[in-house]
Amino acid sequence: MIPNADPKAQYLSHRNEIDAALRRVLDGGRFILGEEVAAIEEEFAAYVGVRYAVGVGSGTEALHLALKACGVGRGKEVVTVSHTAVATVAAVSLAGGRAVFTDIEADYFTMDPRGLEAAVTARTRAVVPVHLYGQAADMEPIMEVAKRHGLFVVEDCAQAHGATYRGRRVGSFGHLGCFSFYPTKNLGALGDGGMVVTDDEGLAKRVRLLREYGWEERYVSSCRGWNSRLDEIQAAVLRVKLRHLDKDNKRRREIAALYDGCLEGLDLVTPKVREGCGHVYHLYVIRSPRRGRLMDELSREGIGVNVHYPVPVHLQNAYRRRGHRGGLEETERAAREILSLPIFPELTDEAVRKVADVIRKCHERRGP
Repeated sequence: MIPNADPKAQYLSHRNEIDAALRRVLDGGRFILGEEVAAIEEEFAAYVGVRYAVGVGSGTEALHLALKACGVGRGKEVVTVSHTAVATVAAVSLAGGRAVFTDIEADYFTMDPRGLEAAVTARTRAVVPVHLYGQAADMEPIMEVAKRHGLFVVEDCAQAHGATYRGRRVGSFGHLGCFSFYPTKNLGALGDGGMVVTDDEGLAKRVRLLREYGWEERYVSSCRGWNSRLDEIQAAVLRVKLRHLDKDNKRRREIAALYDGCLEGLDLVTPKVREGCGHVYHLYVIRSPRRGRLMDELSREGIGVNVHYPVPVHLQNAYRRRGHRGGLEETERAAREILSLPIFPELTDEAVRKVADVIRKCHERRGP
């Protein structure tokens, strides 16, 4: 069996360090918003290249609180993409806003800046570009449109820890950047967790208030807030894994390069990397007109495959009434063709070659 992802293998690869970190927290007796959270906030902010980081309960909550900090609420629109995890859009709804969808670039699966301008109205408050699969969105033109219209930019970096765009790490371009630490992420905890990063002191303060009931002093709320706190155990685990993140991302790139070579010449499209960007391959996503056949064949061979994501958010029952301005043809076409192959730092070269061999044999057997 070759799994699509393997968070247990990630734990085992750093087991001694993680176990020591857990003992440190358990022996210390402080479990919520203590020294470990303060430390990972400082260390992660430095890693991204910003001044502030605020640990929260999940990646969804990171987006939710970031949008609230930007003033998103009833009557306000947020432009984002439909080809994303539903959490992106759920966060807009949690903030009280209305998601408006624009299409993606066919080559990179991220927001097409050419459609962004047409999606903006007087009601638009923010833009949420999603750095999908480990690939950075095209931030320069997105930021130009946002600046021209006076909009906040909240980067969804849930799948892009360590990814770069023109020499800078994602999360450092918008007004705020939001990360998920779900166990399968490039930087994953042993449970849920998230982080909001920013260079803006006022926004950082606002997110800190919102994550804990709006307290400026304990038990006294200066504004309405929520309970969305990163706990000490997850923070300690993340501190260990952050030290290994660049090495793990390097291994992901090696795996991707091996897939690229093994799959060359087949009737499918391997991931493209935007010029001037550093892809970190949270997922290795191919496009194939034979997706159904490939999925069946790979599954029969005990190989874990997945589709990220099978139904665009604008076609899901919960969000059909959300708007979109312009066609979403590339979004809908991607949903019909994409397939995520196994990738995680502990995956062996032998396993990669087995996956590729099954795909190649499937193509040869089926013919053109």
